[in-house]
Amino acid sequence: MGVSTSVPEEGSVAVVTVDFPPVNALPVQGWYDLATAVRTAGADPKVRCVVLTATGRGFNAGVDIKEMQRTDGHSALIGANRGCYEAFAAVYDCEVPVVAAVHGFCLGGGIGLVGNADAIVASDDATFGLPELDRGALGAATHLARLVPQHLMRTLYYTSRTVTAQELHRHGSVWRVVPRAQLLDAALELAREIAAKDGSLIRLAKAAINGIDPVDVRRSYRFEQGFTFEANLSGVADRHRDAFVSSASTSSASTSPISSKEDRS
Repeated sequence: MGVSTSVPEEGSVAVVTVDFPPVNALPVQGWYDLATAVRTAGADPKVRCVVLTATGRGFNAGVDIKEMQRTDGHSALIGANRGCYEAFAAVYDCEVPVVAAVHGFCLGGGIGLVGNADAIVASDDATFGLPELDRGALGAATHLARLVPQHLMRTLYYTSRTVTAQELHRHGSVWRVVPRAQLLDAALELAREIAAKDGSLIRLAKAAINGIDPVDVRRSYRFEQGFTFEANLSGVADRHRDAFVSSASTSSASTSPISSKEDRS
């Protein structure tokens, strides 16, 4: 359990794998570990592309809300916000391109990760969304706006609805949609194509493309986080998180992690 890195492509491609069962709702330390793994992989001069993937039922279910609610004070909330900021920034600032390989559900913090990735390959069962308003939080609209057009982003954000990998493919934000069994191979295929380029040039290209982005994703996301703290100070956030934890502890198991009430945000 945790975050691990492997290098299956003779050093040119690094695979960072997240494993926090049952649904990859990351604790505070998990976000920091993910940030460190991505930064370390990108800093390796032999690596020319990073694949970000996950094990288990889904790619990412956001922060561990139960950890937040069982921790006195605001330390877990502050830790989760800072950890998410670091992980999202690590993907964006990675010295080489990052390919996200997404299966199952990609929710909350997962949107922050894939929205900052350079390319996305998804399985045909993948769904993407921000249930933040249902969890007493705000944030990652910055990253959802990189996946869908503006008005669709707003509608998804206000309703907490999800979209499928096929829908994102039609919008051009998902490169390929494949059966789940083929997901890692498809992501590695794209990563190998990227890694075949000159290592120095691919790093320059990443820096150049980031430099012409119309939105500073780090500043934009930090601005959003300020409203999350406002929601917490008002007490509304705690009411929603408490209701979520209560529902998670009493609900029966479901075959669909999207409709069940498990750890996610």
